[in-house]
Amino acid sequence: MARREEALAMSRDKLLVVDNVKKYFIQGGIGAKRVIRAVDGVSLELDRGETIGLVGESGSGKSTLGRLVLRVYRPTSGRIIFDGVDITKLSESKLRPMRRRMQLVPQDPYASFNPLHTIGEQLLEPIIVHRIEGRREAREKVLAALEEVGLVPAEEFYTRYPYQLSGGQLQRAAIARAILLGPELLVADEPTSSLDVSIRASILDLLRSIQIKRKMTTIFITHDLATAKLVSNKIAVMYLGKIVEIGPSSEVLSKPYHPYTAALLTAIPRLSRRKTISVELRGEIPDPSQIPTGCRLHPRCPFARDKCRREEPELVDVEKNHRVSCFFPIS
Repeated sequence: MARREEALAMSRDKLLVVDNVKKYFIQGGIGAKRVIRAVDGVSLELDRGETIGLVGESGSGKSTLGRLVLRVYRPTSGRIIFDGVDITKLSESKLRPMRRRMQLVPQDPYASFNPLHTIGEQLLEPIIVHRIEGRREAREKVLAALEEVGLVPAEEFYTRYPYQLSGGQLQRAAIARAILLGPELLVADEPTSSLDVSIRASILDLLRSIQIKRKMTTIFITHDLATAKLVSNKIAVMYLGKIVEIGPSSEVLSKPYHPYTAALLTAIPRLSRRKTISVELRGEIPDPSQIPTGCRLHPRCPFARDKCRREEPELVDVEKNHRVSCFFPIS
């Protein structure tokens, strides 16, 4: 009870507090079952208006954490506190008023729109569901959002169907839908990964300008540290369900302490020229149902020692606001 009161008190100055959150999935029917530890004890805090880049390979748990924060998934354990309210176990009816304050920009815009309805019809829906405006006012609100994301003339895009938009245009429409309700928290789940390289920068610039203009707190999920650098003032690096390094973007990129962070930097040619240790990992990320004992990275880490194989390191301070989970930091 004391810990719960302490977490709630701490959350008053934060828009979002994630407290030791875990999410396990059970796979298999009768007989053998696999426990997928997708998120396995993550804690983080976000100030109002702050943008954090959540970085890691596929299978590290980034997208699952984003959906936990939005309460698309209910945590197996732990606590999620949004604007001082513990939303961890809220029923769907009590969550509904909160949902307009937290929105998602999906990875694949084609999968997020119904091909049988126009863009305007689909953007009207959340306004009508939440009973914010009358239909005429809602239409004007949708047109204004389309203009804000660069889909002009807005009246023309309002009447188009998803197949009549390019990938970049459809992602702009997805961003318009996400900002319609005036959210305070935005989760952008690899919003440029399905787009051509030539238009990724414009989408990133759009997200950044909207974040600054609206002062939204943003979780930007990506597998690319270079992309995270462009939009985030803080970076959290995830590996096999845990955060292994977190700190200000400039420090994490210029002075990584964890071998995994250094390996991600090494894989990016334009960033690997920095004066940091070059690290190459062995093999692929393990199955999250078969997490190694000790440090989760030790089977792939070139610096692993006996202690790494026996014990799991905790996330500890190495510098002010910079934390790492490693017994033998490299910087």
